[in-house]
Amino acid sequence: MKFSESLKKNSHFQNVYRNGKSYANRFFVMYVLENNLEKNRLGISVSKKVGNSVVRHHITRLVREAYRLQEQKFCCGLDLIVIARVSAKNVTYSQTEQGILHLGKLHHILITKEKD
Repeated sequence: MKFSESLKKNSHFQNVYRNGKSYANRFFVMYVLENNLEKNRLGISVSKKVGNSVVRHHITRLVREAYRLQEQKFCCGLDLIVIARVSAKNVTYSQTEQGILHLGKLHHILITKEKD
């Protein structure tokens, strides 16, 4: 079972922004950087432009839950930052999950199961 924690320090966020690679889709932008640890660290950023605090926290919870339930599909040892775009204001859980997995595919950080 994998375990991930949150990115909390501004210096860690800035390091991922400066040195990581980013891809975007309609609702989210994802930055990824290897962290040389045996776990992933997830950071979520939702700007005030997206909505009031209720909307921002709702999006944050959706992203965290979508990642938590799909975590086994992601490679280990990564710092991930998910930034919500303004269009994510009325996003559903299934759209959130699809968006996170889509960005994982773009970054090539999803574990593919090979058939023997």
